[in-house]
Amino acid sequence: MLPQRTILITTALTYANGEIHLGHLLEAIQADIWKRFQTMRGNSCYLISGSDAHGAPIMLAAEKNNITPEIMVEQIRKDHINDYKKFHINFDNYHTTHSDENKKLSIEVYNRLKKNGDVVTKTITQLYDPEKKLFLADRFVKGECPKCGAKDQYGDNCESCGATYEPTDLKNPRSAITGAVPILKESEHYFFALDHYADFLNTWTQSGVLQSSISNKLQEWFKAGLQQWNISRDAPYFGFEMPDHPGKYFYVWLDAPIGYIASFENFVETQFIASPAGEHITADAFWRTNSTTELYHFIGKDIIAFHALFWPAMLRATDHRLPTAIFTHGFVTVNGEKMSKSRGTFITAKKFTETISTEYLRYYYASKLNNQVEDIDFNFSDFSAKINSDLVGKYVNLASRCAGFITKKFDGKLSAQLHDEKLFLEFVSGSESIAKAYEELNYHRAVKEIMLLADKANQYIDLNKPWSLAKEIGRENDVQLICTQGLNLFRLLTLYLKPILPITAAKAEVFLNITELKWTDCETPLLNHMINLFEPLMQRVTPEQIACFDKVAD
Repeated sequence: MLPQRTILITTALTYANGEIHLGHLLEAIQADIWKRFQTMRGNSCYLISGSDAHGAPIMLAAEKNNITPEIMVEQIRKDHINDYKKFHINFDNYHTTHSDENKKLSIEVYNRLKKNGDVVTKTITQLYDPEKKLFLADRFVKGECPKCGAKDQYGDNCESCGATYEPTDLKNPRSAITGAVPILKESEHYFFALDHYADFLNTWTQSGVLQSSISNKLQEWFKAGLQQWNISRDAPYFGFEMPDHPGKYFYVWLDAPIGYIASFENFVETQFIASPAGEHITADAFWRTNSTTELYHFIGKDIIAFHALFWPAMLRATDHRLPTAIFTHGFVTVNGEKMSKSRGTFITAKKFTETISTEYLRYYYASKLNNQVEDIDFNFSDFSAKINSDLVGKYVNLASRCAGFITKKFDGKLSAQLHDEKLFLEFVSGSESIAKAYEELNYHRAVKEIMLLADKANQYIDLNKPWSLAKEIGRENDVQLICTQGLNLFRLLTLYLKPILPITAAKAEVFLNITELKWTDCETPLLNHMINLFEPLMQRVTPEQIACFDKVAD
């Protein structure tokens, strides 16, 4: 028996200004599979996230919809929760960064940074919209690229040539909000002295907590020299007002990661969570510097700098524990293209649920996910072929081929022994290799090994032909033995697939008349046991269902 671990997992806080789409679902599914696997292994595991609720884009969107930002973000938070639930994402808590807990913690972190001498003041020049009376963030300025001259580019980087620059470098800039020509205006701001933690961060990012490609990429930051980081924004702004500077607000990326702590604090304070000793678990037990728990962040590659530089520096500066590891994934493309509404490749969670089982997306992503920072392509034809071949043709088909004989000829009772114990033990022996693949986030390898076992199980049934034996007088015992073997192999496949297919696994458990499968259950066969009537577990993906995605831009 492995010693029990206590694990906290976070997914990136979802920005509260749009719908959940295939990209959000990749990360949530990846983390949820890992949590379910850890729980099956007997570990205490919690998955938390929430809404990233602050920033100028949310303020402006709420204004456009004629509602307050508070109302808008809460509506979107509830909508996101419902979308994630449809894909069986088992969040223990889905909170919001606009919370009392997060405000208190953000002020505490800021005050500690000030006390350490890590907050410095600078006067900077920014673009200002004279009509809106608003300092313009990068995304709210458009103009011509100062490098290549491409038109209609945002204020931070050029999508044409890839150059990065300051908004003030744009040629012929204009406000993306009003279209007005912005003016230059000075303002005093507050910066976190990230350079104070350069040595620590350089060592920590090379310590194995990140994928090697990420740690190598971050070396560019250290070679260029870590810059002080602006943690303030001018009013009007939706966020937390700084306690000592009226009219100034914390930049969203200061309070957003602190939202992880706040979400977990909200969780443990509103629900009684007991330790193995029966004591009430506190947030401090997970976040203090000497915590014996494990902490893992699942994030996309676009926000790695915030999580692997700014966030650990803040944690270090304020005597909080550091992440055990940060797992970074790539983006989702659709049929080889970047998701785009105009091209009809922008698929929301709601659109997907209209026609296709959400577990199918979990399986498809799992079949492609590894522990490298690689983009995942959702290809319509590949998706339907994989689901129909693997899940319907191999996995579910195994049960349907055997269940009828056991029900009709043996009153639902399995035999008292296996027909091929060596084959069963071969399936059992695969448990640790599959577990290792799950643990290392190499889900594609786990799926591949499981499907190889499914092939062997179906080959066994093809070889022994219970349908033929059932027609022969005196071969009843052989039919029962062979079908009992087949259903035991199906049970092991179900166990191995359960982190990916939790709903189908639950239905299979009802059919097999067993309690919830744990990882150690692989060691003992199901013999001399009554099963229930088999009901179809999955349906094939049809061309008509796939055709629905051709109109996702409607």
